[in-house]
Amino acid sequence: MKYLLTALVVILLTSCAELMNVMQTSAPAPLTEDEVARGLKEALITGAKNSSVILSAENGYYGDAAVKILLPDEAKVITDNISKIPGGDKLVEDVVLRINRAAEDAAKEAAPVFENSIRQMTVKDAFNILKGADNAATTYLRNTTYTDLYSLYKPKIQASTEKDLVGPISTMDSWSTLTGKWNTLANSVAGKLANLKPVNTDLNDYLTRKALDGIFLKVESEELKIRKDVSARINTLLQRVFGSLDSKTN
Repeated sequence: MKYLLTALVVILLTSCAELMNVMQTSAPAPLTEDEVARGLKEALITGAKNSSVILSAENGYYGDAAVKILLPDEAKVITDNISKIPGGDKLVEDVVLRINRAAEDAAKEAAPVFENSIRQMTVKDAFNILKGADNAATTYLRNTTYTDLYSLYKPKIQASTEKDLVGPISTMDSWSTLTGKWNTLANSVAGKLANLKPVNTDLNDYLTRKALDGIFLKVESEELKIRKDVSARINTLLQRVFGSLDSKTN
C-alpha cells in the first residue's frame, strides 16, 4: 500500500509537471519589438501593393468617386464659364479623363516606391502604431515619407502626362489646349471687362498630390482590413501581430 501511494504521488506530480510544461509551451510568447515592426511593414507593403494594383487598372482612379481626380480648384473659373469656350464641356471631360489615366499609369510604379520607404521605417513607434487608431500605420507612413515619395513619384507623373495615353494626344497637350483657349479669352478685352482670370496651374504638382492622396486612401483601407478582417492576415506574422488586438477589441 505504501509503495502504491508513493507511485500515485510520483505519477500525479509527473502529470502536473507535464501539464505545466504543455501550458507554458502552448502559450504565445510576448510580441517583440522586432515582430511588431516587421508585421507593420509587411501590412503596409501588402496594402501598398494591393492599392497599386487597384489604382493602376483602367478606371482605377477615373471610375472611383473616392479617388477620381477632378480639375484643380484654380480651374473652377473655367467650369463656371464653360459655355464661353467653343466645345468647352468636351474639352473639360477630356482633360479629366486624361489626368486620371496619367495617375493610373503612374500607379503601376507606386508599389516599389512605397516599399522602399516602408522598409526604412524604424521600430521606435511600432507599439504605439499597433495600439493606435485604425489608420495609425498609414498616418505614420504619410507623415514620415510623403516628401520623399513626392520627389520619387512626380517624375513618374510627369512622364505619364507627357506621353500619349488616349489617342495621339498627351495629357499635357489636352490640358494646355484647355487652359490656352481659356487664357486667350481671359486676356482679351472682353475677358478683362468680364473680370475673367487666367489659369496657370502646375499640373504635374497638382496631379502628383492628388495621386498620392488616392494611394494613401487605399493603403488606409487595406490597413483597416488587416486590422479588422482575420482572413486578410495572409501569414503567421500578420496573424500574430494583429491578432494581439482582437482580444482587446472584443
